Amino acid sequence: MRYLNFLLLLFSVSTALAADLRIKVVDPHSAAVAGAQVSVYRQGESVPLQVRSTSGDGEAVFHLASAASLRVQVLAPGFAAAWIEVDTSSFPVLVKLQVAAASETVVVTATRTFAPEQETASSVTLLSGDTIKTMQPVSFADAMRFLPGAVVNVAGQRGGLGSLFVEGGDSRYNKVLVDGVPVNDPGGTFEFSTLPLAEADRVEFLHGAQSTLYGSDAMTSVTQVFSQNGTSATPELRLGADGGTFGTAHGYAALSGARSRFDYDVFADQFNTHGQGPNADYTNALQGGNFGVQVSGRVLFRLRARHSNSRTGVPGEWNFNGQRLLPPDADQRARANNFLGDAELLIAGPSRWQHRLTGYDYNTRRLNQDTTPDRGCDAPPYDCPFLDSTHLNRAGFMYQGDYTPRTWLQTAVGYEVEDENGRLTYATTPPIPRLNHAAYVLQRATWKRLSAVGGVRYVHNATFGDKAVPRVALTLAALKGGSLFSGTRLRFAYSTGIKEARFEEEYAGPPYSIPNLHLKAEQNRAFETGFEQGLFNSRYQLSATYFNNLFRNQIDYTTVDFVNFIGQYQNIDKSMAHGAELRLVGRVTSRLSWTSAYVYTSSQILAAPAAFDPLHQPGQPLLRRPKHSGNMLLTYLGSRWGANLGGSFVGRRTDSDFLGFDVKHAAGYARVDLGGWYAIHPRVTAYVNVENAMNDHYNEVVGYPALTANFRAGMRFRIGGD
Repeated sequence: MRYLNFLLLLFSVSTALAADLRIKVVDPHSAAVAGAQVSVYRQGESVPLQVRSTSGDGEAVFHLASAASLRVQVLAPGFAAAWIEVDTSSFPVLVKLQVAAASETVVVTATRTFAPEQETASSVTLLSGDTIKTMQPVSFADAMRFLPGAVVNVAGQRGGLGSLFVEGGDSRYNKVLVDGVPVNDPGGTFEFSTLPLAEADRVEFLHGAQSTLYGSDAMTSVTQVFSQNGTSATPELRLGADGGTFGTAHGYAALSGARSRFDYDVFADQFNTHGQGPNADYTNALQGGNFGVQVSGRVLFRLRARHSNSRTGVPGEWNFNGQRLLPPDADQRARANNFLGDAELLIAGPSRWQHRLTGYDYNTRRLNQDTTPDRGCDAPPYDCPFLDSTHLNRAGFMYQGDYTPRTWLQTAVGYEVEDENGRLTYATTPPIPRLNHAAYVLQRATWKRLSAVGGVRYVHNATFGDKAVPRVALTLAALKGGSLFSGTRLRFAYSTGIKEARFEEEYAGPPYSIPNLHLKAEQNRAFETGFEQGLFNSRYQLSATYFNNLFRNQIDYTTVDFVNFIGQYQNIDKSMAHGAELRLVGRVTSRLSWTSAYVYTSSQILAAPAAFDPLHQPGQPLLRRPKHSGNMLLTYLGSRWGANLGGSFVGRRTDSDFLGFDVKHAAGYARVDLGGWYAIHPRVTAYVNVENAMNDHYNEVVGYPALTANFRAGMRFRIGGD
């Protein structure tokens, strides 16, 4: 009997020693933070016991054999890294995150893992969800134009073809991700002006060649949109509507929440406008959902879907730097229908491992049609009837494993497979599906004052074959500094970017073209170097970066049979771009932030043997890459009101009308946008946004006039919620 009592006593003691550590992570407004990475350490040790991610309600649960004194690290994108000490008397634990200093914000895109920006050796900008709500951008392009180093060109008004140029690269050299899933066309094309940012939690914008992490198309930048998760214990319904100039009407609704193991966010958004001028109307309808379930303390499953359907008039080229040389096209129309779905499984453990498995499907259909030659078919602009349709699909699977053996060391390994296929109306040879594979490894280490990131990706592409893509980046904390000059960092990176061919290039066929099924990958040899200087206790950061990009194996169309005028796409062009970026970012107060940048870019065509236009000859600058450009964004986010001031200036740049009017440039311009909101009641908010407030008349793409000054005003309501 005594022996039995001893066993019961021993069992009760061991049970008391074992404990479930429950961590609740909230933002400065006490709202739950989903998806944060939480690591638990023993006091005085650098080896994590366990690593978890917070669920929709902001909680992470750890099953520990002993509840001795612990340290907890919390990393959440958009906030400063948090360290706290806990013991048995402090369960459950509430961690309130703080707004980060200029260079200490945690980001994900730079390393595919949670890391403070200063440890990534990369140039990355984060646009928070609160800032996006203040800006109220109609599309992705409207938000991107105010980010450092971004040059956005939209061909005309709402719904016009939107392009992004970074560090002198082509518009197809930018990888675009939504929750980690690639949404570029095969070959890199992406239309920035038709992607709404409804229910976006944040946007991360990463500079430089990043194909080691993200594969094809990441030649000069990576942009990633992260969806918002439901976090409120009580279901929350959000409604809003606004209207403005040019017959603009906009409405949206979202229902979200988090209860027990489940979280959800379903939403819809509708935008309509008549536009300015003939055939300038645009409409875009978006629906989506984000559902998560905490299967167990270690397993989180998430399902997301987004669908958008847009229609727009296409007036074409007609106003060239203020000169009306043509009438607008009165009947050309464009449509786009996009669907993105993905399922994600996040598994914590064993021990210091985290595993992420993602399956996805992205489908896009586009139609461009002109039924009447109202501007004439025999002379410029050659307005002939046509029907152009595109149907593209990408389905794939991605695995990433993150191993954290020490606080200062982390390894990421991954494997990806994707099946790309599509059909084009003018490609006479039906595209053969591309089945591509890739594996990568990335090592991140911080030792004393040195932070290093290195990795390599091995790619097997159905078109260009096998390719190894390396990257190495270093950051050295040269000086710790004081209150005025608070730390100096030196930065260097060398990397390679790759881009596969478009279907139009690979499968162009008879009667006037020959398919080329063995096009090489376009490549970028890139390096950058610079410094970062903290100021005033790191509230501000001044940085200067020199970048150098050498683009090789660029694809161009060349004539191979001069008798029958038959051509083929080949890897024959070469170009380069180098320059410098000067950036100043800061947090004036906890509520007022500032981001600004000036970029000088010098570009040159090195080889273009098939070029016949003088603007495309060797020695000429690359089209639509300005030498001088700059951006700024000032944002105030208070408890009762918020406001933002955004500015973008783009200098004169080489461009062409391509119609024989001898227009060889686009004039420089400056654009200023304003936005603000005021909380009439905790559940009722009024807001207003003004675009092109200085009423500048300009072309982002020569021949396509941008919208003049315009505004929208409306109200949003919140029902339920915490």
